[in-house]
Amino acid sequence: MKKFLLLAVFVLFSNLSFSQLGGEDEVYLGGDFIEAKFQNGGIDAFYDYIIQNFDTGTIEKKGQIVFEFTVNDKGEVKNIKIIRQLGDNSSMELIRVLRKAPKWQPASRGGKAVSFNLKMPLTFK
Repeated sequence: MKKFLLLAVFVLFSNLSFSQLGGEDEVYLGGDFIEAKFQNGGIDAFYDYIIQNFDTGTIEKKGQIVFEFTVNDKGEVKNIKIIRQLGDNSSMELIRVLRKAPKWQPASRGGKAVSFNLKMPLTFK
């Protein structure tokens, strides 16, 4: 009887933890969630913007910078973080370019604007 009770409690609580789909970990199916877009062109247009505005003279060595940022519900680039850098100068230049980026079309959930996080690489050869 004790084994059965423990098993029943475990199954009950494990089902509760897996069945909750709310908050930041919510899964969106059926087109309810629409990603943020940069000037109606998406990620490719954003890479073009970075390339056109980045001073390549600040690059200290070849390699890849990995960065992340948030596009908030107003379409502004916020919370910029350099995850992997090639040097201080190129990191500061990338932050400068990201800070002056034009507004994005924010992501939406159920027709309401929401914040959206992006993580991107930028490779220099």
